[in-house]
Formats: sequence, structure tokens, C-alpha cells
Amino acid sequence: MQAFFPELAADDGSNAVPQAYGDRAPYGKPDCARAYGESMTGELANLRDYLTHYRETLERKCAGLTPEQLATRSVPPSTMSLLGMVRHLARVEHFWFQRALVEVEGERMYDDGDAGFAVVEPTEAAVSEAWAAWREQVTLADEWLDRLTDEGLGRVVTFRQGTETSSIRDILLHMVEEYARHCGHADLLRECIDGVTGE
Repeated sequence: MQAFFPELAADDGSNAVPQAYGDRAPYGKPDCARAYGESMTGELANLRDYLTHYRETLERKCAGLTPEQLATRSVPPSTMSLLGMVRHLARVEHFWFQRALVEVEGERMYDDGDAGFAVVEPTEAAVSEAWAAWREQVTLADEWLDRLTDEGLGRVVTFRQGTETSSIRDILLHMVEEYARHCGHADLLRECIDGVTGE
């Protein structure tokens, strides 16, 4: 089976970042510390730096693995897998940015009762679909954020049929927290799959 992001599988000093973020990726090989929270050009830019950092960390944790490895529940009794995590985070991006902020109507992504975590197939098609969905949601979110300013962070939005409210600032902080927490899970999942550790 093909390993996804194979360019990151070998540590020969020439590894490149998966290009989900174009030229914004601030590092070049697996053992290189990512720059984050360093823009110092305002609160919004700082929050986006952290969010981008953790999105990129998710990609690195999945780099070079086969579909079978990505779908492996490697830390029992948890049903989490790296592939399930990609699906889950695509769903999270879709909910907070498209449904809560853009107010797009329709079904939630992977609305299958387990938030996309456990029901995964160890196939190339499933992996490709998950990454495509995640990247699409990241792109849509970034396009929306590109139009936001520091002054807009305090704006309060209403979601879940008008039952909940939150500021845009709190939503972005929640997204950083969500990725940070799951990147910690990804650390353990990846180490148990093939022994790879590090950020």
C-alpha cells in the first residue's frame, strides 16, 4: 500500500512539508521546530499562527503511513485512529467555521454518531477522501479568516438554532485548544504505530 506524504517518511535532511499551506509552512524537515505565535502583528495573526502550527503538526503526525496504519487503533481501549482524527477535525472545522460563523445550512460532516472517529476504512480511497475533506474545510476557514480583522474578534455570533452564543475570539481559541489536544493524542497514536516521536 502507498504511504501518504511519503516525502516525509525518510529522514535524509531533504524532507518537505506537505503543501496544504503553500509557502507559509515555517519548517522543512521532521526534526525542525515549527515557528508559531511569532508574528506579533496583532491578536488575530497570533491566533492564526498557533492554529496553522497545529494543523501542520497533524499532517506531520500522519506523514509516511499506509492506509492500514492510519486506520489503526493503536492505543487501546481508545477507538481513536489517526485517520479518524483527520475526519473528526474536518468535521470540527466545518462546524465552527462554516455552520457557526458563515451560517451555512445543511448536515454536519460525518454525522454518524461518533463524530467521524471510529468508523474508518483502511483504504486509499478513505484516506484520500478524509484529507480532501479536511483540506477543503481548512481552505474555506482560511478564506473567511483572511477577511477578519482584530476588531472583529469580539463580535458575538449565535449558533445551534439560536441556543448558544460565542465571540469569534472564543471560537478561534477553542479551535487552537481542539487541535492542541488532538495533536497530543496523535503523538501517542503515531509512537505506538511505528515508534516515531517528536513534534
